Amino acid sequence: MSRGTLKQILLLTDGHSNQGEDPVAIAALAKEQGITVNVIGVVDENHLNKQGIDEIEAIALAGGGVSQIVYAKQLAKTVQMVTRKAMTQTLHGVVNKELQQILGKDQEMEDLSPEKRGQVMEVVDELGETIHLDVLILVDTSASMNNKLPMVQEALTDLSISLTSRMGENRFALYAFPGKRREVDRLLDWTPQLQSLTGVFHKLSSGGITPTGPALQAALQKFSKGGSRRSLMAGDEEQLFRESGI
Repeated sequence: MSRGTLKQILLLTDGHSNQGEDPVAIAALAKEQGITVNVIGVVDENHLNKQGIDEIEAIALAGGGVSQIVYAKQLAKTVQMVTRKAMTQTLHGVVNKELQQILGKDQEMEDLSPEKRGQVMEVVDELGETIHLDVLILVDTSASMNNKLPMVQEALTDLSISLTSRMGENRFALYAFPGKRREVDRLLDWTPQLQSLTGVFHKLSSGGITPTGPALQAALQKFSKGGSRRSLMAGDEEQLFRESGI
């Protein structure tokens, strides 16, 4: 039987939102639906001001995910790191939740003996390699992101390659915002491969607004319409732990 699926939204942006719903509130809604929201703030030098950084961190915190500010030239490595870290963090949360049911509300993994804690971490590492992973990548294509898009494309291709060694299935979808006629434009529907991205960002026209909230809201709907697999966070933890031997 299926162990469930880890679901992530990976938001790449270089500035704060300026139109539509509050992205922090939408990220919190995503978390409630079992979808982690991770945010990478892409900068050239120090062009991202404190307000933008605060929003990036708040979106990730509300979405139960990971945030990272990065220079564009270091983007490829950071995209891989954030995706992996978010997987581990989410699995960690599931493990702690299950342990509380077994040991009582006041017990967490840090309360276990070093030997038991090591065994649990081995299970977390194994699950990180074997569990199914759905990642919807949401790319800000507002005017200030224009010169960074080639590096975004390179980073996402590297991400696809780096995850091919996993035993679990990977699925990716790619959307850009602002869209020409709606909140987001679909660049790639759910697929196990991101290599087909070649040249796609060069065809995009950059806009001036940054409707991050509406884009996140549209992204949530893509999970329900994308032939979705059962979310791990939606209640499949017991089956997961039986299969893992905890």
